[in-house]
Amino acid sequence: MAAGQEVAAPPADFGYTRTVDRTLVHRAAVSEVFVTDIRTVAELDEAGLSGGRAWVAAQLPLSHAYYSDHIQEPALFDPLLLLEACRQAAICGTHAHAGIPVGTSIVVGTFTLELDDLPGLAVGERPGELAVDTEFVGKPTRRGRLRNVGVEQRLYLGGAPVGRHSMQVMMLTARQYEVLREAGRDTPAPWTTDYVGKPRTGLVEPRRVGRVHPGNVVLADPVREGGAVSARLAPDFANRGLFDHDYDHLPAMILAEAARQLALLALDGGGTGRQVAALTARFGRFAELDAPLTATAVVDPPDGPAGPSEPSGPDGGRVRLRVDFTQNSTEVAAFSLTLADLSRAAERNER
Repeated sequence: MAAGQEVAAPPADFGYTRTVDRTLVHRAAVSEVFVTDIRTVAELDEAGLSGGRAWVAAQLPLSHAYYSDHIQEPALFDPLLLLEACRQAAICGTHAHAGIPVGTSIVVGTFTLELDDLPGLAVGERPGELAVDTEFVGKPTRRGRLRNVGVEQRLYLGGAPVGRHSMQVMMLTARQYEVLREAGRDTPAPWTTDYVGKPRTGLVEPRRVGRVHPGNVVLADPVREGGAVSARLAPDFANRGLFDHDYDHLPAMILAEAARQLALLALDGGGTGRQVAALTARFGRFAELDAPLTATAVVDPPDGPAGPSEPSGPDGGRVRLRVDFTQNSTEVAAFSLTLADLSRAAERNER
């Protein structure tokens, strides 16, 4: 099967009745596993260059202490929940297709999530049934190991297409990961459990970042200067929705949540219908735990006279922002977000 060729539909007996083994998606708690089934469409070819493909099923919960804690209306399946489901689908697929052993570290280099129909993510009376058409492209090293892998995914919720996700990852053995971490530090890296219970000061009021519970707020000490808004990352390390297991750095999903919260803060839009419609990230370094990490958001200039908030399609007005993360005066990661205002779309529909 050629790369980029779309598969018509998931298998007829695709299952949403039980989760896969939690180790296949690198989760500690079964409750944090969303993948329920994986079916091979095509194995990697003999050269390992392309063709690895699978349908992956994921059930989206109706209620979750982290992913459901939003004040935005209407209530949607959280775009970051879909991002996590895609991440789990990709990890599960690498183990299933490429013979990558469980325990391999998967380091994200870039990812892009694009959602075409935010109203289609509306939460109903039943858990969401997400189907992810997942393709893997990788070239083995001289020793025959897959190290750098690209993933292309197409997302279907309840059978309807809702978006796309792509990512570039690097797969490392335990020793390779250890060498990589040692190369970037003078001292051993601490772990997230070392910070559990430490007080968080200057925390942003939850509603300003679209949250209800302070435990899900990850920003502190916001500063607005000119057209930029900055804040310090201060996540609750005891929050198992954010930290399912122990890490020696702040993982990509925490930075994604920080980028979203800072974008809402920059727009003074925590209480509106603003939702993430697109999210792109590039990671250059590990976000260390033992040094302050600052995020800075800037609204992108308009593309034309209409301005960045001009209504666009069924998702209402859209605003694009850049969020940069810096630590020790060095860029750690860079995000680009597009937020759509569903409240504006609802107002137009009522007229």
